[in-house]
Amino acid sequence: MSQARKYFGTDGIRGPVGTPPLTADFVMKLANAVGRVLRRGSTQRPTVIIGKDTRISGYMLESALESGFNAAGVDVILLGPIPTPAVAYLTRAQRASLGVVISASHNAFADNGIKFFSSQGTKLPDSWEQEVEAEIDQPMVCVEPEKLGKTWRLKDAAGRYVEFCKGSFANDLNLHGLRIVVDAAHGAAYQIAPMVFHELGAEVISIGCNPDGLNINKDCGATHPEALVEAVRQHRADYGVALDGDADRLQMVDASGRLFNGDELVYLLAMDRVAQGKVVEGVVGTLMTNMAIEQALNEKGVDLVRAKVGDRYVLEELQKRGWLIGGESSGHILVLDEHSTGDGLVSALQVLQAVARSRCSMAELLEDASLFPQTMINVRMAPGTPWQQSASLQQAINDAETALGSDGRVLIRASGTEPVLRVMVEAREAEVAESWAKSIAATVPVA
Repeated sequence: MSQARKYFGTDGIRGPVGTPPLTADFVMKLANAVGRVLRRGSTQRPTVIIGKDTRISGYMLESALESGFNAAGVDVILLGPIPTPAVAYLTRAQRASLGVVISASHNAFADNGIKFFSSQGTKLPDSWEQEVEAEIDQPMVCVEPEKLGKTWRLKDAAGRYVEFCKGSFANDLNLHGLRIVVDAAHGAAYQIAPMVFHELGAEVISIGCNPDGLNINKDCGATHPEALVEAVRQHRADYGVALDGDADRLQMVDASGRLFNGDELVYLLAMDRVAQGKVVEGVVGTLMTNMAIEQALNEKGVDLVRAKVGDRYVLEELQKRGWLIGGESSGHILVLDEHSTGDGLVSALQVLQAVARSRCSMAELLEDASLFPQTMINVRMAPGTPWQQSASLQQAINDAETALGSDGRVLIRASGTEPVLRVMVEAREAEVAESWAKSIAATVPVA
């Protein structure tokens, strides 16, 4: 990633609302700059699609984007509250020039963000973001009155996306006879998610589906799955599905209340493809992907490649290798022959499809991939501390790796957002992982 960028992070622009850059005036300037970039060299009037999650600030930011685009001579289609992956799909389906999402994903309601999709429903390259940044600080432009953009709403956006999701589920299968708890985190999928499972035949129990603009991700959804676990047990459901605020992240629960994370779901999906006789050369995980998943995949003849943490990097690695399945333990899952981006709903349907096709439970499908216990210790240190040069830290790491051998793993990485060094150790026994993590953490230079 380029360090020269002033506003864009790894996934668009995000921060507290009312604080630069998430202010109404900046967002209007951002849209105007994007509009100028879209018009550059184009003979046709560009059209952008805008979707949002359920945060109260979405109204303000949507209006600012609309004004900035219209002033630049760009037409706007408003989708209203809708999942991030729905914006990616509808941008492609509507032949729009660009997709825009107003969301801060799994963050609390006080944050928000703006991210973009290409006309093909994929993340845009760094070069495009740099071109936009070069325009932002230039004066805003308003085209001649006759060239101003127009705005309208796509009234059946939710219905179109529901059909897209259902289309990813095999025609000869259904969810009849299943009771499923759906937790939409009071977010963008609060109407759509229950509808998808209901229309495929399931009895649906909805939680986290009553947004008020302030409660998105609050004690619910994929980042707080304990609410889903409790609801599945209470209602004696067969499965539970938890999404995050913009519905691109997934956690699942079975009838026993067992929670399955993204690593396990990625393995399950890869093995489903193998069971169908499809060629699966490899799967992309991240530095945090559990070692047990890597070993289980390798035993089945499937490679695992680790990307940096972040679904953007997983996607880049998949595209580079021409592979189809990847994801993070946090629940960002990519199934590129079904969608161009991570999609919590589509991923959940792919898992349920695998279960139905195999006639095995999720636990049975994961018998060969029991996760190794992980211990993570965050050690606070002074900014700029040269921890890589610490001889005692390196010796502790070497000692741990020698002792663990093929039965464990050590990962040391600096946080990108705070002066913290993350010390992670995996081992077959939890006590061993904890002991080595503490031993290594004790040698981290704190000043």
